[in-house]
Amino acid sequence: MTDTERQDLGLFTDLYQLTMLDAYLQEDMHDDAVFTLFVRRLPQERKFLLAAGLDPLLQTIEELSFSDGDLRYLEEQNFSPRLINYLKDFEFTGQVRALPEGTVFFENEPIVEIKAPLPQAQLIETLVMNQLHLQTLLASKGARVAYAAQERPVLDFGARRVHGIDAGRKGSRALYLSGIASTSNMLAARTYDLPIAGTMAHSYIQAHDSEYEAFKNFTRAFPETVLLVDTIDTLKGVDKVIELANELGSDFKVKGIRLDSGDLGDLAFKSRKRLDEHNLNHLQIIASGGLDEYKIAQLIEDGAPIDGFGVGTGMGVSDDAAALDMAYKLVEYAGKGRLKLSSGKPVLPGEKQVFRETEERFSRDIIARAEEQLPGEPLLKKVMQNGKRLPSHQRDIESIRNYAQQQLKQLPNDVSSLRGNGKSYSAEISEKLSNYQKEIAEHLKGGVRKGEYS
Repeated sequence: MTDTERQDLGLFTDLYQLTMLDAYLQEDMHDDAVFTLFVRRLPQERKFLLAAGLDPLLQTIEELSFSDGDLRYLEEQNFSPRLINYLKDFEFTGQVRALPEGTVFFENEPIVEIKAPLPQAQLIETLVMNQLHLQTLLASKGARVAYAAQERPVLDFGARRVHGIDAGRKGSRALYLSGIASTSNMLAARTYDLPIAGTMAHSYIQAHDSEYEAFKNFTRAFPETVLLVDTIDTLKGVDKVIELANELGSDFKVKGIRLDSGDLGDLAFKSRKRLDEHNLNHLQIIASGGLDEYKIAQLIEDGAPIDGFGVGTGMGVSDDAAALDMAYKLVEYAGKGRLKLSSGKPVLPGEKQVFRETEERFSRDIIARAEEQLPGEPLLKKVMQNGKRLPSHQRDIESIRNYAQQQLKQLPNDVSSLRGNGKSYSAEISEKLSNYQKEIAEHLKGGVRKGEYS
């Protein structure tokens, strides 16, 4: 873990995780438990999700501990000496099986399965959900924005309005692996070795007595910049860029202009025409200002001559689908499958596997018991053993990004489409897993004698 990420996270958990843990210790409940992380239902605006956040999470779990200050605080909250002593030397020793980052998945499919002594697996629930929920949410949004842009670069401009520093840093990572080209977030770029991109703000123009003076001074400092032209009057701003190009001649190295307000399509057409008339065909036009996948798709459909997009708030907070119905549920304890029968909240018991069949594109997913051998690729991979990450499944960000792009290209067209009228893609449940679920449900309702299922 880099120095920019190092922090005490032992107490990043809900109160009830610690009260349950204390009770488990009192009852000597240390047998292995299996918890499954999954999304019950996709948001109405989504037909697929993209798994993200696993590697940063595993680093955190591997190093999770409780400081002396944490333990003193728990003593002040009247937790038992039994719990304090347990946490004093806490170390996660379990196994993690998970979808590799960048894997496309659907509702009810396991994203992560954690097998560890019950107190350990219970304690990390809040951390696991918090970290994987946001990063998966943003990677899924980013994939849609990148898809809409049709291979034109998209710049992540969202750091100022995302929900906190952790979200900003890890969110930029998730967006990059989903297909977003670069980020303006310097901390995220440094932490995860992401490409950096940015232009200038209106305040720089405002701080000068004239727009032309601002352009000239900024290009003196950063010759290959992109100039923001809409502070006063967009088309007059374009004219000033042309004037500067004529003055500087061969010393003019500016890469492009940015449009940030108004009718972006109309302004792009008019700006392109003016630039081309003055032999500035090489200058790119970047558009920003309240963009999302739908607006980008419409601009491209209209033929607007835009070479790239800067997208901020809408992507950084996933404003059209701000949360996932994600759950972390106990599915096995002491070798026996476990269920909850709450209405509308089904749980698939035991350790599981997802098998994906592909015919050029993804064609069928089956959720099965872990020991089953079914057609297709088994998606869940063992990524941690005895509390340590497995080197065989540690990948750099570029490898994850490339894998994610391969996954997204294999989605059926109806599923990858932004339009909501296409076919959905949902996983089937194997007969063996379905029967196992029914057996346990009958037991819970009193129809099966104790010990009859496993």
